[in-house]
Amino acid sequence: KQWYQRRVAITAGDQSPLWCTSSEHGSVSSLIEKLNSEGRTITLSCQIMISELCTAFGLDSSHHIDLCNGAGSCTGGSSSNTCDMESIDDGDSMLSCSEDDMMSDTNLLSDDDANLDSEEKADLESMKPEQFASLEKIKMTLRKDQEQGLAYGSVQATDRIMKELREIYKSDSYKSGVYSVQINNDNLYKWDVFLKKVDSDSPLMEDIKKLAPNPEHIHLGIDFGDCFPFEPPFVRIIGPHIGGGYVMRGGAICMELLTRQGWSSAYSIESLILQISATLVKGKARISFNHKGTPYTFERAMCSFNALVESHQAKGWVTPPKEEG
Repeated sequence: KQWYQRRVAITAGDQSPLWCTSSEHGSVSSLIEKLNSEGRTITLSCQIMISELCTAFGLDSSHHIDLCNGAGSCTGGSSSNTCDMESIDDGDSMLSCSEDDMMSDTNLLSDDDANLDSEEKADLESMKPEQFASLEKIKMTLRKDQEQGLAYGSVQATDRIMKELREIYKSDSYKSGVYSVQINNDNLYKWDVFLKKVDSDSPLMEDIKKLAPNPEHIHLGIDFGDCFPFEPPFVRIIGPHIGGGYVMRGGAICMELLTRQGWSSAYSIESLILQISATLVKGKARISFNHKGTPYTFERAMCSFNALVESHQAKGWVTPPKEEG
């Protein structure tokens, strides 16, 4: 049984829609590319799609084309922006697509939950709708970039980062507000992490509370490379300025875990975030409220990090006593 989900953004009845598909079937992908390149109206596009898909899968297209001509529920006039289309199956279900589905993140999947695979259903049940919609939006962006030859990163890195983000959305620490995550400008390889809670008895937690009315968090930047998870991501403090806590000039963090020598592909990003939180507290980090110096930058952090890596390669890393954690 094959299901094909289509979404279309329609601005007016006489304008051409933008079609996309979650199917990886060659015939479907080729057809979607053809429809988008020809720029035909919604009604004509539906007729062409139904005809060619029915031909490809050995089905009679006459009845379905009649539906698209007005006998059924598909409308393409300017008074309506909704088009209900039959799935290419044995005719026992209908899929709906609307402009609202495309434009609203929280309604990205509309009523198509029946078409989700088991993993997607588990995700939908274990995370908030807006988080699930965020994952779907990222998937669509990646697919579009691939179709246009604009894909970045690597397959292995992209798959793992998506898995890490999915697990974070499900985690208790994330749900309880210990930290939050944002994808930087829809770039899956660049994360903004906002550390909101550390050890409640630590001076650093008291400093975080004093940041109000400004956002009460420590802003981390995580940059993934093509070789992730076999190489660690680059993590730095973006703000506010931190004194102590193993935070270096520019915002780099002195942790063996963040180096190739100390990293393991088995580590999760959530465990990394929580370890950084513990390291800041252990290093007696404090927020420098009156800092007037140069702000943290990616370039300064990278330069500082490379220098400390070279230093530790020559001198080694000091393993603290067990009683110190």
